Amino acid sequence: MILTDAVIATARDGTFGVTRDAAIAIAGDRIAWAGARADLPAEHVSGNERSLGGRLVTAGLIDCHTHLVFGGDRAREFDMRLNGASYEEIARAGGGILSTVQATRKASGKDLLASALGRADHLIAEGVTTVEIKSGYGLDVQTELRMLRVARAVGRERPLRVVTTWLAAHALPPEFAGDRAGYIDRVVLDGLNAAHAEGLVDAVDGFCEGIAFSTDEMARIFDHARSLGLPVKLHAEQLSDLGGAAMAARHGAISADHLEWLGDDGIAAMAKAGTVAVMLPGAFYTLRETKLPPIESLRAAGVPMALATDCNPGTSPLTSLLLTMNMGATLFRMTPAECLAGVTGNAARALGLNDRGRIAPGMLADLAVWDAADPAELSYRIGFNPLHARIFGGELV
Repeated sequence: MILTDAVIATARDGTFGVTRDAAIAIAGDRIAWAGARADLPAEHVSGNERSLGGRLVTAGLIDCHTHLVFGGDRAREFDMRLNGASYEEIARAGGGILSTVQATRKASGKDLLASALGRADHLIAEGVTTVEIKSGYGLDVQTELRMLRVARAVGRERPLRVVTTWLAAHALPPEFAGDRAGYIDRVVLDGLNAAHAEGLVDAVDGFCEGIAFSTDEMARIFDHARSLGLPVKLHAEQLSDLGGAAMAARHGAISADHLEWLGDDGIAAMAKAGTVAVMLPGAFYTLRETKLPPIESLRAAGVPMALATDCNPGTSPLTSLLLTMNMGATLFRMTPAECLAGVTGNAARALGLNDRGRIAPGMLADLAVWDAADPAELSYRIGFNPLHARIFGGELV
């Protein structure tokens, strides 16, 4: 198939690249060629052409940090926060993550899948072609594995590529109060072994905070993950600076996420390691935070920045990657080009994937076609979805 009369939009190094009157040749599920139509090689000319009518084309969007599978909701906590309760106060009172754990443990796999598919459909409708889905709301081996099985099922039930992440180091459940080492041994590490043996896990994550796990604890988990050949990433410096991002970078982490309290040492370590900074403005917005992540310093250090919804029931009940782009620009002062790169090429990099996120030969033919004239429009509009068509694996979906 040859897509013609396209406007190819890319983003790199903080600027847009735009090719007008462009063509994209697709062979199977891969891009065979892309560029100005006048330069289309003869071997790619065929009668199977589809005009895009001058529409904008980007790589399919990638949501590289979500907690898409969970039970229940936390609307009541939203009300509590608006009445003055802090994230830590809610968590220490038994709310927060633990309230979702209770609901998720009670939910069947069928119920978890049904709710996750609804959220996935919202992402798909905005041009998302790859999504990362974490565990982390079971905090016991059985439920953590069930969450990842559901995540894999999302990818079978929908035209969506799913990357799974083991996040048992999300919080300490009540049954392990006072036995942190026991929880890490019997749930985080033993469960990871089981998930790996079943082919359920693509990466390992953790929550490094005063209310969660220390850098030493996470280093131990990361060492085990690396022994299994699994890449690592970390929720770091969201509420305080514990040095989590620097520790993760020393372990070769593919990403460190949140980063509002990230300091210069963490930035330097991430730049050296090539660790992607994943910005999560939905959580910043929902929690009404005021400490901005150090975007200027990350930019100056050459740390690649990605954007993601952080879709979860408590701190970012967000299923719009387009709104996330607007938040990245408006709240964090990322440029529209940085926002587009943040949900395409840099998002792929944050997942350790090199076969998507760009319009280039050899890449997966996962594309989004937009009723838009300027790529900045994808970050500029609020509550408006300009998606015209979605191409997944070379097929118009």
